[in-house]
Amino acid sequence: MLKASDIMTKDVATIRSSATVAEAVKLLRTRDWKALVVDRRHEQDAYGMITEKDIVYKVIAYGKDPCSVRVHEVMTKPCIVVNPDLGLEYIARLFADHNLQRAPVIQGELLGIISLVDILANSNFLQQPHTILLEQQLQEEIKKARDICDHKGIHSEECAVAWDAIEELQAEIAHQRAEKVVKTALEEYCDEYPEAKGIYDTSCSG
Repeated sequence: MLKASDIMTKDVATIRSSATVAEAVKLLRTRDWKALVVDRRHEQDAYGMITEKDIVYKVIAYGKDPCSVRVHEVMTKPCIVVNPDLGLEYIARLFADHNLQRAPVIQGELLGIISLVDILANSNFLQQPHTILLEQQLQEEIKKARDICDHKGIHSEECAVAWDAIEELQAEIAHQRAEKVVKTALEEYCDEYPEAKGIYDTSCSG
């Protein structure tokens, strides 16, 4: 899975919180950026962010003089930051949960910035990622396994074979996502039907 460090824009500008909004606008125009990261005053301080939207909504909309308004008056601080090791799907979820358009990538220091454009450019949603297809297949197989166990019996060979295939599929998904399976579908099934714990000595032994 692509990580933040793979898709972030490393060419990122910072500005002092004491700078004027006019200075921020000049810097935005010079490089055709949509936002600037507001630098920390010291190592323990948090980073901030000032965007075009902040300037339009908080300065221009109220007829304020950008030469007299300081960045710290309109910036967002602390801003939501992204860890460079965070996966693409989780970045997208973070953006969705907090209605973000961009966020700095930080690990101790500023490494880059990620925007919605970066996420879209690196998301092959026209051809679904293999893991998404596997997830869909997994849900279908779980439904089939439950039906088989209902009709053939929890301790039937057909039921055992169905759950064995699901465990392999779930392990493959976890491998591709570089995640550990917290609880398998079979273990969840065993929680619902304790009598199924005799199917496998390992998976359902608790």
